[in-house]
Amino acid sequence: MAAGRLPPGALTLKQTSLSPCQFLRRQQVLQLYRKILRAIREVPAEQDRRYLKDWAREEFKRNKDATEEDAIRMMITQGNMQLQELQRTLKLAKS
Repeated sequence: MAAGRLPPGALTLKQTSLSPCQFLRRQQVLQLYRKILRAIREVPAEQDRRYLKDWAREEFKRNKDATEEDAIRMMITQGNMQLQELQRTLKLAKS
C-alpha cells in the first residue's frame, strides 16, 4: 500500500439504523437547533450573538449522546422554552 493511502472502506460512515421514534426525535432536535440559530441572528450585538451561538453549540454537543426518551423530550421542551424566551426578549428590545 502506498504511503498516505487508507485501506478501502476506511472512509465509509458508520451505518446506524434509527427507529421511527428516534428518527422523529432527531428531526425535532435539529429543527430546534436551527430555530435557535436563526433567532440568535436577530441579536443586535455581535459579542452577544457570538456568546449565544457558542452556548447553543455547547449545549447540543454536551447532550448529543443522550438516549433516554424521557430525558430527550425534557431537553427539547426546555430548549423550546429558552427559544421562546429569547424571541420574547428580542421582540421587547425592538419595541
